[in-house]
Amino acid sequence: MIDDKQTEENRSYMMGEIMFTIYTNEANLFTIARLNIHETNESAYEEDDIVITGYFGNLQEGVLYTFYGQLFEHKSYGLQYKVDQYETYVPKTEDGLIEYLSSDLFPGVGKRTATNIVEHFGEKAIERILDEPDRLKDVPRLNEKTGKSLLRILKEQRGFEQVAIKLTSYGLSLKMAQQLYKYYKEDTLSYIETNPYDFVLEVEGFGFPTADKIAEFNKIDKLDQHRIQASGIYALQNATLNGHVYLPLRECIDDMRKILRVPNVTDDVLIDHIATLDEEGKLVIFNEKVYLPSLHYAETSFSTHLKRLLEKKVTSQVKDEKLKEIIETSEEDESIVYGNDQFTAIKAAIHSKVMILTGGPGTGKTTVIKAILQAYASLNDLSLDVKEYTKRADYPFILTAPTGRAAKRLEQSTGIKAMTIHSLLGWDGHDVFEKNEYDRLSGKFIIIDEFSMVDTWLANHLFKAIPDHMQVLIVGDEDQLPSVGPGQVLADLLQTVHIPFVQLTEVYRQKDGSKIIDIAHSIKQNTCTENELKNASDFSFLKCNERQVLDAVTTVFERAVKKGYNPYDIQILAPMYRTEAGIHAINVSVQQFINPQSDHKREVHFNDLTYRVGDRVIQLVNQPEDKVFNGDIGKIVQIFRKNETEDKEEQIVVQYDETDVLYKRSDYINMMHAYCISIHKSQGSEFPIVILPVVKTYRRMLRKNLLYTAVTRSTQSLVICGDMDAFLTGIKQTDIKERYTSLKEQIANDFGDTDDDKVTFIEEVETPVKVEENLSEEDIVKEMMQNLVEFERYDVSPFDFEDNRMK
Repeated sequence: MIDDKQTEENRSYMMGEIMFTIYTNEANLFTIARLNIHETNESAYEEDDIVITGYFGNLQEGVLYTFYGQLFEHKSYGLQYKVDQYETYVPKTEDGLIEYLSSDLFPGVGKRTATNIVEHFGEKAIERILDEPDRLKDVPRLNEKTGKSLLRILKEQRGFEQVAIKLTSYGLSLKMAQQLYKYYKEDTLSYIETNPYDFVLEVEGFGFPTADKIAEFNKIDKLDQHRIQASGIYALQNATLNGHVYLPLRECIDDMRKILRVPNVTDDVLIDHIATLDEEGKLVIFNEKVYLPSLHYAETSFSTHLKRLLEKKVTSQVKDEKLKEIIETSEEDESIVYGNDQFTAIKAAIHSKVMILTGGPGTGKTTVIKAILQAYASLNDLSLDVKEYTKRADYPFILTAPTGRAAKRLEQSTGIKAMTIHSLLGWDGHDVFEKNEYDRLSGKFIIIDEFSMVDTWLANHLFKAIPDHMQVLIVGDEDQLPSVGPGQVLADLLQTVHIPFVQLTEVYRQKDGSKIIDIAHSIKQNTCTENELKNASDFSFLKCNERQVLDAVTTVFERAVKKGYNPYDIQILAPMYRTEAGIHAINVSVQQFINPQSDHKREVHFNDLTYRVGDRVIQLVNQPEDKVFNGDIGKIVQIFRKNETEDKEEQIVVQYDETDVLYKRSDYINMMHAYCISIHKSQGSEFPIVILPVVKTYRRMLRKNLLYTAVTRSTQSLVICGDMDAFLTGIKQTDIKERYTSLKEQIANDFGDTDDDKVTFIEEVETPVKVEENLSEEDIVKEMMQNLVEFERYDVSPFDFEDNRMK
């Protein structure tokens, strides 16, 4: 407990009663409440009440609490008290304790019984009851039922407070204290003092350094077995952040030694502890590889379900002549002529249980997807119109993608409803997926777009839910960034021998004169040079140094808007957040131009950010309950003052494509400005105009797949601002550290592969696609071009800038 005299002399405190609670986040118990002040040592504060904020347990009105923290000035709501410790106020005298225990808080305890309790336990009765509950049976006139009730209420009242006080004395937050108490309740302190390292495994966000801090305070030995074992878990947790599914045993040992920082620990000792963790099911050792159990299960389960699907062969085979007839109808409808590789892809998808379609920009992946849908529907006498089905569940086609924006693009290009994988599977935001191996999806054909973004965990959940009879088309570009989560599922599947794949290589849109596509494919083929980066109608490279790039990016944005472009069609992409030319700085700069402060426009302040009506924002986490997901971009359409809402709390409303989402103040952390977003967040999206700053400050992030992903986000115009050498050096950086995955080996093992098996790459068709003899190649190209949507090209020259901006 905190020493009262020291607290009053050295720490700010406010003691009083809760008048009412303004807001509570049920998930993490962040609370805003108004306190009626009885006593405080904040001499500068003279009001009778104040708003307090913090992470609390169950605050009750009418109960006295002592809060420790500091005053702070809120930009909108004035002076508040931010709490970092608190406890129920318990009188320190015997008379005060008797009054406290005989109050309405403790039913069944009258004044005589309370007196007996205090006489039995003394002035520290509360602490002694909690420490020695068995002694309650010795209190005269206290029956067993009342004693149990008293103990339960004291534990509820004091349990979290004791944990919070103890943990905050270690430098931890009230929020983390709440997380720990959620898991361990009244046993939290005993676990903390004996083995804080278990929390590394059990509690999300509780890392090894946190456990180390607590262990050091409690003088736990540096070579304690729990510390050594926790270092193994922590090494694997860190590995997943780098995309790894496992660590080689040797590397896991080396990482553990770095974490432990104990020179005299031997390899044998570390291996023994890893083996113990394996025996306890806290990690998995297999073939000299060390896994977190969830990832080992995800890989093996995914492989099992892939094999299950592939064992159910497609029995109906369509002759080329019949397929050509169907495709010719599709060509007439779309006013195009399919190339050989596109026909190959259509044919393979129709005949394959699972197939992969890959290709860079302009190679016609979307065109092929539409043709596959039309061909499958025609061959199976099905309609693509959902309205012709009595129940939505009867619709035979499923279109899905990892992100909301990718799903929207797929829907727009095919005319068929698409949804995110998480929505498709009915994810609850935590651990539960409604669709799984026990309740699978309904339908006949599923198309999964942007599959390079799908990590090992999500791939497993999806394939578990795919029924035996369903055909699967996986679509992606293997040269884009891999998934943020662990694994590289698309890349691994492309190297297996059991899934046929077609790689579209011919660039059809290139004939339309797209410099962007030229650059993308030169990056893909490792042939991009400075000569390739010369300005064109849809591309500009504005050379500037690091001090100028922020101004240059903002100016390009300004000039595009002044030329009449919709600001929401312009997207700035950058690889880093916290540099002078990083995402945060760019967002502030562009906001000042595009959505400046106005007396006629509401705004709110949160941390160092200002949000205004009209601001473009991006969702940073999945909120399935609100049908908004990580990476979705929306617009602030309303800001409510606290006196305008039922909860008496400020709120922001953001409009997304399909829904409006209300954010309470505690939810603001789940979004940020989106004038500039990270390249990782942009994956799966396309934007008419992309502005891409590239400077040497970014050098540790600049890699071929990152820059390729950024370039291919643009559909109409691309403007790169920055250092030519930095860009050219970045696209040559292909030596990205290999991700440790074992999916290929797992699949090979499940299928009983031999060294003679080869990857199934379909290169050509038996019968080439029909081309009308009276049309020359030039005529075909012209016909295709006539049916392409024409966009006004956005061009900007370095000479458009004022001299002082570019010097």
